[in-house]
Amino acid sequence: MSDKKKQIEQMIRPNCRGFEPYVAGKPVETIQRELGLKKVIKLASNENPLGPSKKAVKAMKSAARKVFFYPDSNSWALKQKIAENFRVKPANILLGAGSDEIIEIIAKLFFNQADEVVVSEHAFIRYKMAGELMNCKVVSVPMKGFKHDLDAMARAVNSRTKAVFIANPNNPTGTYNTKGELERFLSSVSVKSLSLPPLVVMDEAYYEYALVNRDYPRTLGLLKKYPNLVILRTFSKIYGLAGLRVGYGFADETVVDYYERVRPPFNVNLMAQRAATASLNDKRQVKRSVSMAEAQKKWLCGELGKLDIEYVPSAANFILMEIRPFSGRYVFQKLLRLGVIVRAMDEYDYPGFVRVTVGLPSENRMFIGAVKKLIKK
Repeated sequence: MSDKKKQIEQMIRPNCRGFEPYVAGKPVETIQRELGLKKVIKLASNENPLGPSKKAVKAMKSAARKVFFYPDSNSWALKQKIAENFRVKPANILLGAGSDEIIEIIAKLFFNQADEVVVSEHAFIRYKMAGELMNCKVVSVPMKGFKHDLDAMARAVNSRTKAVFIANPNNPTGTYNTKGELERFLSSVSVKSLSLPPLVVMDEAYYEYALVNRDYPRTLGLLKKYPNLVILRTFSKIYGLAGLRVGYGFADETVVDYYERVRPPFNVNLMAQRAATASLNDKRQVKRSVSMAEAQKKWLCGELGKLDIEYVPSAANFILMEIRPFSGRYVFQKLLRLGVIVRAMDEYDYPGFVRVTVGLPSENRMFIGAVKKLIKK
């Protein structure tokens, strides 16, 4: 390394020097180019294979004529539509370029070096990264089986805890905590002898898929009782707008006020605002997406059972599975060469597992066919 590069490295914040980037799934086009494959399906990033609502596409086409203007920095129309749909005040709504950005802004807004952040051991990795970015101590609590141990997470909270992150359903396990478990957790954290309870960030990226479960929590009703609660949702999954990056959430007005002060201006672009707003007008598309995911998930689990492949029952649009005796990385590489992109789970400390998105019927059949070829080798 040259002297100049060393000097630049010394200027970087110490906790960022060894910071590992988030590993995103590879696009279909990249795999086709690298491996010379004509047909490739992507079942790695939990996208909605039905794609966006026609209403969203129409809104994007209309917005394309106005992209030389900056977007509304306050996303007024989108906030009004979210407020109308979920019966909340616009002053309680957070918006970001994906919920990833909201998580990062919350970290920049609240976390100090002396703070602690509590996460679940195999939860979505961006929570841990947010704490590390701000040089916080990240306290990782072991799961109970494949599910968050909320009682243990509550016990991990102390006077230095600034936030607790809970993915519900969790990515990558697909498991969820029930209404009773969550309410017990919130009550336990609130009655602790702390000067101020920590933020409880509920990441509900797969909320719409999980609603088919009767005991899945309806967290919006808890906001008034727990002003330290922050609820995150996204347009990337059920609404099929992953490429536009639109995350949203709900929080106490004070949290939103300070969030608005520090977020980047124009962080939700013009086409994203228009498409997200239009998507909320298409409830039929949401119902179709949930119905297909449930039916195809049932079919996939049946096929995996026939092949004696162990999997974790999921409340989301993906399945975590272990194809023994192979490692997740081996399965990923072998399926890749058969034109199927899945996600190896090494970064989540599940080296023996892969996560597979529930795709279209034809895609799921192609995946099962590829798995059968893999097992026979």
